[in-house]
Amino acid sequence: MADHSQAVARRPRNRRALLADAAAELFRERGYHQVGVNDIAGAAGVTGPAVYRHFRGKQDILAHVLLSGLDTIGLVMTSATATAGTAAEQLDNLLAGMATLAVDRREITALWRWEGRHLTQEDQAKIRHRGSELMTEWGIALRDVRTELDPTHAELLCWAALSVYGSVSVHHTSPPRQRFERLLADIANAVLRTPVEQPEPAPTDDAAWRRAVEPASRREELLTAATLLFRERGYHSVSMEDIGAHAGIAGPSVYRYFPGKAAILVAAGYRMADRLARSAEHAIRDAATPRDAINRLAESYVDTVLRSDNLMATFATELANLPAADRKELVRLQRAYVARWVELLRADAEELPPADARVTVHAALTIVNDLARTPRIATRPGIAAELTELAVTALNARR
Repeated sequence: MADHSQAVARRPRNRRALLADAAAELFRERGYHQVGVNDIAGAAGVTGPAVYRHFRGKQDILAHVLLSGLDTIGLVMTSATATAGTAAEQLDNLLAGMATLAVDRREITALWRWEGRHLTQEDQAKIRHRGSELMTEWGIALRDVRTELDPTHAELLCWAALSVYGSVSVHHTSPPRQRFERLLADIANAVLRTPVEQPEPAPTDDAAWRRAVEPASRREELLTAATLLFRERGYHSVSMEDIGAHAGIAGPSVYRYFPGKAAILVAAGYRMADRLARSAEHAIRDAATPRDAINRLAESYVDTVLRSDNLMATFATELANLPAADRKELVRLQRAYVARWVELLRADAEELPPADARVTVHAALTIVNDLARTPRIATRPGIAAELTELAVTALNARR
């Protein structure tokens, strides 16, 4: 299985595939709007006009990257489930194959999460359809092993496992290859084995009813409108007039509160960083042990993400669009926040190498981030408790 998955993941040599591979890596590193056709051509070692012999343009390249990436994941899944052996052995083969793919091709497990909104509706529909097929296949493979699961619970766990592999796209940590693959497979396996119980109905959200009866300031209304639009359309597709219209005011009036669109994005980034820092302080202050602290930290992170509307999605996807100085500072704050998790995890599991701890923490955080912005998952009753359990399970996978 490992040999076949490596063959699947190996980069092909034809010109069209080379261009797609170069584009995928650039999109992952810089974001869709920061990459031009000439950038892609240069990374692939060809001239700009040569790109148009293979693709209609950058949007066409992105569609090809996403669809071919899903096909590559499908090949790994088909190979794993077609092997002889028990259902549990086939599932283990799938997890190992996905780990190999994630380490070889970090961009494949990442782009579909952020950049699909830049595609035509037709291509978006194709990607949703293919992605749904893959998740259904994965759910069937899991339910063959865990027969007590219903389809919705299996879907939750499969999405979480996929996020484990996708987490490698948000950091540059690379333990030795064999250990890296084993770590990812172990975390994904632990996530898939998480006990799932029918949650109690969620209590009324105090923040929700307060928002309904307490008018927000105009500045807050504009920030809320902007982050929603940035998430739905992407930063570059939203104008100040769009933001004003969504908040119910004329476009020029927005400038009374923010000097420009970039200032709104900066405010959103610092707002999210501040919320995370404050929630971490409260969680750690009340803990009795390192393990208690990291469990509380996971719970506080889930609560912060779920209560932050579109701030986290904006914070995660639009970082490249920030002014350089603010981007550098927010990256520093982000790394400091992750470092606190890593420090606590290693205080509880001293034998865990620092690189492995960072990979583990990013896997737990990505599970929460991905599932919180997946509508059919985020609306589950009791999703806060489920996300906390999944994050803690990921953090404990190697202990």
